[in-house]
Amino acid sequence: MNRSAAADVLVYKDSNLSQSDNHDTGPGRVSVFSARSPEKTSGNEDSAAVVQLAGDTAMLVVADGVGGLPAGEQASALVIDVLLQAATHAVRDGTDLRDAILSAIEEANQRIVDTGGGATTLAVAEIHGNAVRTYHVGDSMILVAGQRGRLKMETISHSPVGYAVESGLLSEEEAINHDERHIVSNVVGSQEMHISVGIPFNLAARDTLLIATDGLFDNVHRDEIIDMIRTGPLPRCADRLADYARKRMGDRIAPFKPDDLTFILYRPAGPPRKQG
Repeated sequence: MNRSAAADVLVYKDSNLSQSDNHDTGPGRVSVFSARSPEKTSGNEDSAAVVQLAGDTAMLVVADGVGGLPAGEQASALVIDVLLQAATHAVRDGTDLRDAILSAIEEANQRIVDTGGGATTLAVAEIHGNAVRTYHVGDSMILVAGQRGRLKMETISHSPVGYAVESGLLSEEEAINHDERHIVSNVVGSQEMHISVGIPFNLAARDTLLIATDGLFDNVHRDEIIDMIRTGPLPRCADRLADYARKRMGDRIAPFKPDDLTFILYRPAGPPRKQG
């Protein structure tokens, strides 16, 4: 595991956590989990970051390297580094964070293309108070679950199977068991890369935001994920979700696809409690 921490930055590269890592940010609370596939002895190609930028502004990132070690691991780490630098400079200089994130993804894409090796998927949540804007490339995804279990928002996986689900050609059950669910049609590290940008979404006080690599979504059904994260202390939700996904992989319980697993759970801090 290579995890570094600064005053307002947490970075996870080649991590192999046994339980969630939990922190408060300015606008809310986070639980992070990242571990290599239970069938691997080599490193974890996923990377992640939690960044408190200023006051009630934060950025949450996961990246899933593809193309095999060391290229995949290097690609996911590079896009994290470029995003951190760009976001920090944007806050320092008072420039638009949205533009900084988009420019950073494009810069990382060109740098990976120029090296000729590896690629990565990417999911980013930009948080201002209770407002969230999403950015993603590939099949790392973002969703929001309400406390009562309603799926309030979900990004569309950039994959043939993901598009088929969105168009109604495949059910979620068919998709998670599909032989080609591992195929990704958009990555950072391609001349054809494109970025999906969401409109700002306002989180309710007890909503839970999830950002995850396909190591989660290829092993756990959406309704199972939502049921495990919608209520209860955030660290307990994260540990339960990680244990369940890794048991599916390790015990080869269908649906299963052994893979590196990385996710971030986030909830708004809510109004301060009254004293006295």
